[in-house]
Amino acid sequence: MAWDFSTEPEFAAELDWARAFLEEEIYPLEVLDLDHAAFRRLAAPLQERVKERGLWAAHLDPELGGQGFGQLKLGLLHEVLGRSELAPFVFGCQAPDSGNAELIALAGTEEQKRRWLDPLLDGRILSAFAMTEQGTGSDPRQFTTRAQRDGDEWVITGRKWMVGNASRGDLHIVLAVTEPDADPHHRMSMLLVPGDAPGIRVRDLGLMNDPGGENPVWAHGEVVYDGVRIPADNLLGRRGEAFTLAQRRLGPGRIHHCMRWIGVCRRAFDMLAERAVSIAVHGGPLADKQTVQNWVADSAAAIESTRLLTLHTAWRIDQVGAPAARTEIAMIKYHGAQVLHDVLDRAVQIHGSLGFTTDMPLEQMYRWARAARIYDGPDEVHRVSVARRLLRDYTPTEVPTEHVPTRRAAALARFADELEHPMVAAPL
Repeated sequence: MAWDFSTEPEFAAELDWARAFLEEEIYPLEVLDLDHAAFRRLAAPLQERVKERGLWAAHLDPELGGQGFGQLKLGLLHEVLGRSELAPFVFGCQAPDSGNAELIALAGTEEQKRRWLDPLLDGRILSAFAMTEQGTGSDPRQFTTRAQRDGDEWVITGRKWMVGNASRGDLHIVLAVTEPDADPHHRMSMLLVPGDAPGIRVRDLGLMNDPGGENPVWAHGEVVYDGVRIPADNLLGRRGEAFTLAQRRLGPGRIHHCMRWIGVCRRAFDMLAERAVSIAVHGGPLADKQTVQNWVADSAAAIESTRLLTLHTAWRIDQVGAPAARTEIAMIKYHGAQVLHDVLDRAVQIHGSLGFTTDMPLEQMYRWARAARIYDGPDEVHRVSVARRLLRDYTPTEVPTEHVPTRRAAALARFADELEHPMVAAPL
């Protein structure tokens, strides 16, 4: 199959509009020290403009209120939105709401869609995704949160960690063990839990990039579900299906993360390059120093290579589906996270002490980027999964396939007659 990452002029124009919209309308909000309520109030009219433009909730199909772009176009849009952490919310495709909407669209009943999906897509409610548990690393087989059936209700007991939107979510999608005797991949189910259900206790967490928990968009927390009761009809999908659903949610979601990282990298690169041509030390501009030139060249190459790898993965998902692109999905996650760190690190370094202060956005971007190597599965796990899949195509050999003496012996045997009795070419 031919690779085609081209963008038709009509969609390219939409991307241009989105870039200008970020610079003119969203960037100014970054420096206002807004709390969550104030940000949502100022974002509301911007969200209406995005809806009027036809770019709202672009991760979903048209029948669900989205645009049906596919992963490739969606990736290109996320590259633009990644330049500001406020932008995905304004465009209705912020985590974890975008992934949760996809889950409900995929596995929800008609009643569940009416109650939760419609207001979620409209931006009237927020949601949380309660999956991880402290101390279990990236191994969901160790999760201990349980949900037991009691008549017409599920009773949920357990503790979840690093839950996005924990204290702000009107809905929690909770992964809990419902089939303790099943095989490891069929023990858990997903449950739809109202955020105000009795028995939910949330402790907001300070993060490296947000120690005070004051970010206008993101909030993370530790959640205790202490005998939380919900109707039996709040089961999302089938019993024991959570692992499969989670994989379908997280795979394409990594495309969105990685393309947003490219947007972060491009903004950091712009700051790096601007500083290089603006500051002079030791008799000449920074742009003339070989080390700085190396930073510029290496950053540009790393950004472009990561972008192409991510777009190829998005194209693969559009062509053959996420399960068949698991190797590429895992590869872009750990590769993109490292490039993100490296580009930001160079941008901070070239600004010196200025880059270390809050007078530049780099220090906050740098601290938030460190999480990229952890969330959606730590990089080490993705490297292991990629290596294992690639190595399946190879078999052990007693003698290396490319062993020159062995190859020479085989070639001599094959061409023995021709070498012993060379044919004389006829004269022209």
